[in-house]
Amino acid sequence: MKRFSLVIGLIAALVLAGCGDSSSEQKNDSNETGNSKAVNYTITGIEPGAGITVTTEKAIEAYDSLHGWTLEQSSTAAMAIELDKAMKARKPIIITGWNPHWTFAKYPDMKYLEDPKGIYGGVEEIRTLARKGLQEDKPEAYKILDQFHWEVEDMEEIMYESNETGEDIAEVAKKWVANNSDKVKEWTEGINDVDGVKIELVSTPWDSERASASVLKEVMEQKGFQVSITPVDVAVMFESIAGGDGDATLAAWLPITHKDFYDSYKDDFDDLGANLEGAKIGLVVPAYMDIDSIEDLEPNE
Repeated sequence: MKRFSLVIGLIAALVLAGCGDSSSEQKNDSNETGNSKAVNYTITGIEPGAGITVTTEKAIEAYDSLHGWTLEQSSTAAMAIELDKAMKARKPIIITGWNPHWTFAKYPDMKYLEDPKGIYGGVEEIRTLARKGLQEDKPEAYKILDQFHWEVEDMEEIMYESNETGEDIAEVAKKWVANNSDKVKEWTEGINDVDGVKIELVSTPWDSERASASVLKEVMEQKGFQVSITPVDVAVMFESIAGGDGDATLAAWLPITHKDFYDSYKDDFDDLGANLEGAKIGLVVPAYMDIDSIEDLEPNE
């Protein structure tokens, strides 16, 4: 009987051990698929036609882990509202994210998902583009555009204050210019005052670009320029500068985000180089989500 009991005990132990392994595997499987199911296989995005929207559509095609996923396109404001609700409730969410953006100043514990295929590229820069002939027509404007350069933190500071206070970005930008005379001095070094020379900055309607355009508008107007800002879709922005309808833009994200537009018109404008370095785009999640890579997601099958 003792021997029989021993055998039964060993069998029971093996069965329990087997069940334990199975349970562990199921738990791991649940961890892998839980995030995908929790967000309903949906990426919360922004406006159709935006560079990051186009790139995310490419990512959905490129990654098996995103097969069957939906990119919800609405607006930057709507995306921010959904992010805010999720963060406050500590619920899962996956967004099309980029910085500079005020959300990273408000929620520093967000993270980019690793992008092994490099669809979103690495660190980006925002470049200044000018129409052909601007240097000859309006040399002082061209020079100040060429000398304009600031940091990610500068742009995020303006966007964050605007979002927190409700004050328009243009008004916050004026205060920023008044409080950063050292940087403004660098941008305006060697620039002669003018008398009402008109300049049209063509931009996109997103807060990051509104911040840069508003800052430079204030600086240029202090030198006597008459500056207008025209917010348009990205495609129209590139067409406008290439066609000479607008004077310049501060909003070209490269080498990935606006690559297709840039390549289409690169012979038809002057590239003045980066006005901001260290920008980034990609899929972003709250740090409390147990996921690190796009490939950790599961297809919707």
